[in-house]
Amino acid sequence: MPITLTENAAKHIQQQLTMRGGGAALRIGIKKSGCSGFSYTFDYADNINTDDQLFESLKTKIVVDTESLPYLDGSHIDFIREGLNCTFKLINPNIDNTCGCGDSFSVKESVKI
Repeated sequence: MPITLTENAAKHIQQQLTMRGGGAALRIGIKKSGCSGFSYTFDYADNINTDDQLFESLKTKIVVDTESLPYLDGSHIDFIREGLNCTFKLINPNIDNTCGCGDSFSVKESVKI
């Protein structure tokens, strides 16, 4: 399943890539962290690696490494502003539970590899 963006997320990614003077895409991944098991990682990719899966949504590229892909497959990414804070928010169909602070998550049993 594809990974998709909202218009806000696509616009923010394009602005950030322009401000940094270039780049290939937004890189999204996961790492073991927090009380629920995993947390998201975000970075801007200058290169697309051979083990990356490339997605394009609203003329904006997203890359995910093959190890993170099963956990992120089918996600929809938004960019939200709340007061002075702004962040990417993932609507991830693979999540089973999130921790109380919202920083980490666990995945459905069928997704675990």
